[in-house]
Amino acid sequence: MRTKTISALRSLLIVLALTMNTSLFAQKTVSGTVKDENGEPVIGASVMLVEAESFAEKGGWCVDQQFMDIMGSPYLIAHGMGKPVEDASTTVEIPRDGVYHIWVRTYNWTTPWYDGNGPGKFRVKINGKPLKGEVGASGNSWSWQYAGNRKLPAGPCELALADLTGFDGRCDAVWFSTDVKYIPPSGKEDLEAFRREAGALPKEPVDGGEYDFVVIGGGVAGICAAVSAARFGCKVALVNDRPIPGGNNSSEIRVHLGAQIEREPYPALGRMLREFGHSNIGNAKPASNYEDEKKEAFIRGQEGLDYFPSFRAVSVNMNEAGDKISSVVIRNIESGKEIMLKAPVFADCTGDANLGYMAGADWRMGREGRDEFGESLAPEKADKQTMGSSVQWYSVEDGRKSIFPEFEYGVKFTEENCEKVKMGEWTWETGMNLDQIWDFERIRDYGLLVVYSNWSFLKNHYSKKAEYANRSLGWVAYVAGKRESRRLMGDYILKQDDVDKQVFHEDASFTMTWHFDLHFPDPANTAKFPGNEFKAATKSNPISPYAAPYRCLYSRNINNLFMAGRDISVTHVTLGSARLMRTGAMMGEIVGMAASICKDKGTTPRGVYQKYLPELKELMLKGAARSDIELPDNQRFNEG
Repeated sequence: MRTKTISALRSLLIVLALTMNTSLFAQKTVSGTVKDENGEPVIGASVMLVEAESFAEKGGWCVDQQFMDIMGSPYLIAHGMGKPVEDASTTVEIPRDGVYHIWVRTYNWTTPWYDGNGPGKFRVKINGKPLKGEVGASGNSWSWQYAGNRKLPAGPCELALADLTGFDGRCDAVWFSTDVKYIPPSGKEDLEAFRREAGALPKEPVDGGEYDFVVIGGGVAGICAAVSAARFGCKVALVNDRPIPGGNNSSEIRVHLGAQIEREPYPALGRMLREFGHSNIGNAKPASNYEDEKKEAFIRGQEGLDYFPSFRAVSVNMNEAGDKISSVVIRNIESGKEIMLKAPVFADCTGDANLGYMAGADWRMGREGRDEFGESLAPEKADKQTMGSSVQWYSVEDGRKSIFPEFEYGVKFTEENCEKVKMGEWTWETGMNLDQIWDFERIRDYGLLVVYSNWSFLKNHYSKKAEYANRSLGWVAYVAGKRESRRLMGDYILKQDDVDKQVFHEDASFTMTWHFDLHFPDPANTAKFPGNEFKAATKSNPISPYAAPYRCLYSRNINNLFMAGRDISVTHVTLGSARLMRTGAMMGEIVGMAASICKDKGTTPRGVYQKYLPELKELMLKGAARSDIELPDNQRFNEG
């Protein structure tokens, strides 16, 4: 079917109107006639594809790009926490008069746990009037669902998405066709080819020029890598696939900064965090606690740094030998615009090691067996278990009675198994026994499912529901906070024994201070929800501060790739300490310094270790923090 569909698409001229964000793209139209799968012309037929993430007005819908690698595209999600959100809308140009059949690519997100219609219902509106069909609540995969038909004249038309529930209905794209039988393919690869052939995605990326250093990932580690390199003379590009910088420390996820900075042997490392780190502590707090604006100003105020928010790395180009990245292609998560960035060195600060994975870097995922590295904290046998992802949430006092809809989609809460709480932070953790890359939409969705299901029980059925009568959900994350997935392998793999025995390395660099903090399914939660845990536990295994080797911060087989953050070259056990964001900030700072040495000396990340380690040590002693301004001394900048 795929070959037949794509070959038919390649042979046809297609009427296509694609609404783009006008600040990035003008509206684009390709005109012609439509042919069916057999290559026969469909007389008078015309079609139009509208990407939902490119709607001019998002209303209460949010752009969600977390699962582009799985389902092929960003999408809009109606994240209303049980209250219908404001319509998303845009204006499209109907190519010619006709009766148009309208389809929506959507997904019934509760299907992994519930065999029936789900809660994510919405309708399509044309010129303010809804079509008859409800979409988003049926089916069991991403697919095109029929919304209805409408006779439309050629010319401008208002298209809107009308949420009906507030329970995370999702829309990838809307398809108009005067031939009811003619719809795009639904699978990721087929649809990608369709979009590119039809003009919904560019044939070739725009040349974004050459940089000294390109950083992919705008979390704390990526921010520090980019700014550090710029301060030491590099022309830098920083790419972040969300509109808000900070990763897990952003107001979208709300994890506070942990571990310590400014420790021996390089006490200047990490001090730059005082320039943009938040002054409050705590997880799952109000958005203002995470001070997104400070991170934004810190990035944009740095000379020599170009910032690309809302761009995701989607492909790489390699040298002929396959051991060096030549360029990376990034795609805007709203407009679809693609830009190619070239550089002699790159850094993977994505957390998921997306850049390294695309480049063919060596990587691991899951837990090593105890025998491989002699780690007492490792399981006896290797397995694929990882630490999970958190959908944090909190409720607020309304001052009056509030209602919450009945919500039960495959997970039943009772007096005995419900969580009798008014908020949930890091312990609400899902997906430890699933693949944190390819199962990630399911992992995030299960996090949403249990929050809504538990809250619905507390509000509507709990014997002490009066305690919750005047409370409503104040915030539920839809961007999940991830702890562990792929780890890229470097010239050295840091293990528990190094830390326990304080093994000295000549290239000692960032200092780890957090304990071996290894999350696992909470046994009490397992007893109540076997195989479907959503709570985590951990056992603290203290460490003495330990300076980890620089060799953990670059790839062993991709010669121009650094990494910083939770995707560095460590075992699963050691990641329990290394993954904290203040520690990642110091990694990023060092990677930026090493990138500047690569530029100045014409060398590689490995070459810095082999030939220019004294120069790197000199920069680590100096640090990358500004010395011309007074930095806050609040101890909260260095707690943990």
